[in-house]
Amino acid sequence: MPGRSVSKQTLLRLPAYLHYLQSLPEEAGRYISATAVAEALGLNDVVVRKDLAAVSSSGRPKVGYVRAKLIGELEHFLGYDNTQDAILVGAGKLGRALLSYDVFPQYGLNILAGFDIDPPEGLEEGGKKILPMEKLPNLCRRMKVRIGIITVPGESAQEVCDRLTGSGILAVWNFSNVHLSVPEGVLVQNENMAVSLAILSNHLKERFSTK
Repeated sequence: MPGRSVSKQTLLRLPAYLHYLQSLPEEAGRYISATAVAEALGLNDVVVRKDLAAVSSSGRPKVGYVRAKLIGELEHFLGYDNTQDAILVGAGKLGRALLSYDVFPQYGLNILAGFDIDPPEGLEEGGKKILPMEKLPNLCRRMKVRIGIITVPGESAQEVCDRLTGSGILAVWNFSNVHLSVPEGVLVQNENMAVSLAILSNHLKERFSTK
């Protein structure tokens, strides 16, 4: 049986493998090899082989993996077949865009509702209610929500994070630009656009400085 613990680097690559396998037409054949996946994605075949071995034990030498079975194993490992409920705090432009993003269920994420300070009664976005903050603790505990998404300005992010973790949230998806302090056992995944832009900028600088 494959191990259930993988490195962060492997975890970041697994969705790309899944997306590629799902994009293949039926006539592509029943089997797929790690080498074929590596060539299609421009990756090292040894790396891909190790990544897939951590998720699936069904690969056969010189034959590869049954594509449909490997897709199922990847979806199960990534949790896409086990929908997790979440709530979002911060109904600005970014928060509303995420509430309206109808692809999340394909990735096993179901945003139950959004929260903001004193929203108008009956306000919705993407079919999701936007509720006042005082209703957050009760909903989280009643629905056993474990994922919280933060899309508030940086100066409010830590306060929101504290309210989330105090309401039973164990995983925080942080879209603010600040570092969050959380209790032991709570995971924070940061989406920092400034860091991503810096990486892109540095790549361009390196490319043009060599010419």
